[in-house]
Amino acid sequence: TTISIIPFLGFSFTRKSVEGFVPEERTIRGRFPEMKKENSSLMSFLLLLSLSFLASSKSHGNPASEMVNVLNQNRTAWKLGKLHESPGLGCIALQYAELCEGNCNVNNTLTCEPPEDDFTQVFAPNCGVELPTFGTITGHVLGCGTHYATPEASFSDILFRDNKSLLVLRNRSHTEVGVGMARLHKGTYFWCILFSDGGTNSSFSLEANGRGIKQRKGCYSGSAFSCSNAHMICMRLLNSFLCILLSINTLWVSFL
Repeated sequence: TTISIIPFLGFSFTRKSVEGFVPEERTIRGRFPEMKKENSSLMSFLLLLSLSFLASSKSHGNPASEMVNVLNQNRTAWKLGKLHESPGLGCIALQYAELCEGNCNVNNTLTCEPPEDDFTQVFAPNCGVELPTFGTITGHVLGCGTHYATPEASFSDILFRDNKSLLVLRNRSHTEVGVGMARLHKGTYFWCILFSDGGTNSSFSLEANGRGIKQRKGCYSGSAFSCSNAHMICMRLLNSFLCILLSINTLWVSFL
């Protein structure tokens, strides 16, 4: 007579084997290879997922610069010229975004308008923009979200949801662009895009051979410094978690 002791593992014991707790040989050979195969597939999946997140954290280190690429893709689709990525203008956009902290509306729009003097008396000095090179800002687009979204998703779902903002992007007078993005008030992400018609190599020039002043929050397009954003930290933590799962699964397969 056979008594099933651990049915969920598929073990079956005879009366004789119950005394020694030795599972039947046919059950071990029949069930464990299937478990090894399943765990091997799981291990491969975790490995690929971990590598994809690791690669993503390395290749997508500056969402603001990625947004510039998205903007230019949209412009070229409309047969418009690509915009020059201006680090100085990008840093000023980040300063603008920080000023909007706490003003995010429920529909992901921002209602904040800094005094005109702030651009030259506050933003530019904070970034290290040489004042004689401060050009004309010909347009801006603002947006915010309660969670991080990729630049592609932010473009369509937050920043350019209507014709009004798209008309700003497709203005033929624009020659350069700067993007700032930061995680600020209660984890809300703020975006600011500034456009200018200045010379691509002469306007919004940064001090210190183009490096300017390192910012404590967020990131901006064309920055010479690394971008410190909460979503990057989350990606690294998630990647570490996947690596731990992968290690546990490997030990479990070895044990089997």
